[in-house]
Amino acid sequence: MGQGEGDDYESEQLQQQDQEQQQQQQYYAQLQQHQQQQQQQQSQQQTSQQQTFQQQQQQQPLQNDSHSVILVTAGYDNTIRFWEALSGICSRTIKHPDSQVNRLCISPDKTILAAAGNHSVRLYDINNPNENPFVVFGDHTGNITATGFHGEGRWMFTASEDGHLKIWDTRSGRNPPVLTRNFGNGAPINDAVMHANQGELVTCDQNGSVKIWDLAAHSCTHELVPEEGVAMRSVSVASDGSMMVAGNNKGRVYVWRMSNTSSDNPEIVPITKFTAHNDYILRCLLSPDTKLLATCSADKTVKIWSTEEDFKLVLTLTGHQRWVWDCAFSADSAYLVTASSDHVSRLWELGQGETIRQYNGHHKAAVCVALNDLSIGYP
Repeated sequence: MGQGEGDDYESEQLQQQDQEQQQQQQYYAQLQQHQQQQQQQQSQQQTSQQQTFQQQQQQQPLQNDSHSVILVTAGYDNTIRFWEALSGICSRTIKHPDSQVNRLCISPDKTILAAAGNHSVRLYDINNPNENPFVVFGDHTGNITATGFHGEGRWMFTASEDGHLKIWDTRSGRNPPVLTRNFGNGAPINDAVMHANQGELVTCDQNGSVKIWDLAAHSCTHELVPEEGVAMRSVSVASDGSMMVAGNNKGRVYVWRMSNTSSDNPEIVPITKFTAHNDYILRCLLSPDTKLLATCSADKTVKIWSTEEDFKLVLTLTGHQRWVWDCAFSADSAYLVTASSDHVSRLWELGQGETIRQYNGHHKAAVCVALNDLSIGYP
């Protein structure tokens, strides 16, 4: 073999070695990619519930990614706690020194947290780390038991044990907001919710009445007393305005069909009634898709009922050690967050009825929870 032939042979060998090395590198790269894919698949399977819980956030990015899911609890330890919903980590604590917190509500645009206490409501800027409220209002003489926002932020309402339902104009920019209506209920109000038409409010009270208040007519247009003298503890109206549910101190649930409540001849027809618990019902709540009803009770349980199957019992959520005061559904109705006197809040997956996260940090009873996992601008 001549010198030239030897050089050619060596060159060919080198090229062949380079090709073999490249093939080997490609093989290991493919193997590594395959392993990574397997790891990703395993990780995806392990976190599938968390991803489902977050899927609403993919529709439109929020101003602050950490607030794509806003979960807040409060109670008798005079603190308000913000939680990272998926990790269970408390991300922020606000002191509420004047009283316990009875109810929480997040504004539709996810910028304001309303905390209802004794006599007043405090408004906090969710995107501002300042612990101080930027507005304090209410002017009630008893505990505020309910508060909420108009869908477009035009006004807020407050309801109290002092027997008054008040409407506050929040568009004026004045601090505090301007009181525009003051309805006298004649009995302590235990709960109040806004109708889907945004023009009516529904209250329930200590005397056992459920009342519908027409804001345009400035009056109570309907009063229902399903069980006289038995305090009606909680009321919920379906997101499409088709149904109303109320629960009382004897553990009984009453259901009405609603149609055209703002017309001259409204229809509010009783559908059914049933005993859900053998102790106080502390909260009843219809899911956003209107297919489920959650009832929270002093018997330490939460029960889930199917509205499509004549209110058949679907699940009994057990795990809390004391009274369960409040609950909130996720936007897709697949999850529920609960707050209890055992100081703990829980995130439940409603497919199996299992706790998938606990929120530990309160030192006394946790009695209220607010959850907003909708993207801004969600239809």
